Amino acid sequence: MANVQVILKEKIKNLGAEADVVQVKRGFARNFLVPQGKAYEATAGNLRNINHLKAARAEREAKELQEAEKTASKLKKLKLKLTLQTGQGGKAFGSITNMDIAKAVAESSAKVELDRHLIQLDKPIKSTGTFEIPVKLHADVSCFLKLTVLADSDAAAADSTEDSE
Repeated sequence: MANVQVILKEKIKNLGAEADVVQVKRGFARNFLVPQGKAYEATAGNLRNINHLKAARAEREAKELQEAEKTASKLKKLKLKLTLQTGQGGKAFGSITNMDIAKAVAESSAKVELDRHLIQLDKPIKSTGTFEIPVKLHADVSCFLKLTVLADSDAAAADSTEDSE
């Protein structure tokens, strides 16, 4: 099947952003991109008129960059504390994932809605301590989030007092 050129009207993951001229399979363009209003054919007339799309793209990207920088400055000031359930001997039950971190950020004083996919956690945290978690907010903006993981010793202490009674 032959490829065709289309002009994207919006940002499409793994394909491009608005005003990009991309090569796609004919069926993908005919069955998905054009009917969904995500792209239109790259004819000579359409190629001459993509300047307004490029202006909209530049404006959107500048706004996204500004928002990412604001969010980064809020996250740099934030110091999160999460507790990890532990049993006897300090063995951890469960772990802290990027979903838990995103929820804690949303509930914090910063009031930042953070998509969990932006948090660059290699593997879930299964130990106590202080961690610096990288957060990639934008292609050009990333920061570190300070996280302190504490043991859930209060619950362990409460269990030991009930056993002694």
